[in-house]
Amino acid sequence: MAVSSSAIVSPLLINIRTNLSSSSPDLPLFSIFRKTTTRKPSVVILSCKSEDGLANEEKKLLLERYGYDANEFVSEPSPKTTRRRKELQKTGKGKQVSPEDPKPPRTTHKLLQVLGGKARRKKLLSPKGMDVRPMMEVVKGAAFDILQVAGGCPASLRPGRWLDLYSGTGSVGIEALSRGCSEVHFVEMDPWVVSDVLRPNLEWTGFLDVSVIHTVRVENFLERAMQFVGKDQSFDYISVTPPYTEVDYEVLMGQISSSALVGEDTFIVVEYPLRIDMLDSCGCLVKIADRRFGRTHLAIYGPKWAQKRRKSEKSFLVVAEKMIANGRLKV
Repeated sequence: MAVSSSAIVSPLLINIRTNLSSSSPDLPLFSIFRKTTTRKPSVVILSCKSEDGLANEEKKLLLERYGYDANEFVSEPSPKTTRRRKELQKTGKGKQVSPEDPKPPRTTHKLLQVLGGKARRKKLLSPKGMDVRPMMEVVKGAAFDILQVAGGCPASLRPGRWLDLYSGTGSVGIEALSRGCSEVHFVEMDPWVVSDVLRPNLEWTGFLDVSVIHTVRVENFLERAMQFVGKDQSFDYISVTPPYTEVDYEVLMGQISSSALVGEDTFIVVEYPLRIDMLDSCGCLVKIADRRFGRTHLAIYGPKWAQKRRKSEKSFLVVAEKMIANGRLKV
């Protein structure tokens, strides 16, 4: 009786042949085989875009080399992705940081003018924009009117030397020269303002020969005054018109008051903003005027004799006005 053989597959993948009447004793009773699986090689694709825009081509070549269909992996961005990118660019969130654009060239215009004296009504250059903020004409006119009255010459300034700190366009110093000052020292740290604004204004008004320009920071000028102006350091007039937000007025006025630039008969004109409290004195000088023009304040310090003279002239004007009102004085 022949016994049929059948293959029994065990959980360990061992094929056991059962053949009780095997006529081939050399054949093995069982054989072991291994289950093989075909696995595709793994490929890592870098999403780095080169500067020449060939990133997609390189991806395709790499995929084809490993037997993949490149079109399944490298494709154009979907409309949704493109739309999202545009939205990010509009809102500014998707913007790339770009280098700063170069600043436009600085230009000038003629908005200022000399108010009185020899150069009256001559137009002056000033920079466009807010790089330099000249003194307003109404403030400048009031300052010179006060100085002329306090000095005893209502029609003009007493001859003397003027120091124009933070001069910028030079409009204050030029006004002083036009009204009778003999010499002005301009202190301005911006070389472009000096070469393209201040010097042309002095040439145009004819005051270049009686002017001295110091292209230096005001703080350095005050510290080394003797080096810049020599032994005769005191000035008859000093104007202080700094950029409001860039100076500490308490420190600046303390430095000026202790400087040899201030003499017993010096007048100091200070332009300052709101919320700044100016002292009633500056060294040996007293405050003879303090006026407000909108957001701008004007303080003038001078010798005590100028304060008395100004008070007497004020009382004289008050009496004269009353007499005119009562008809006792005709104009």
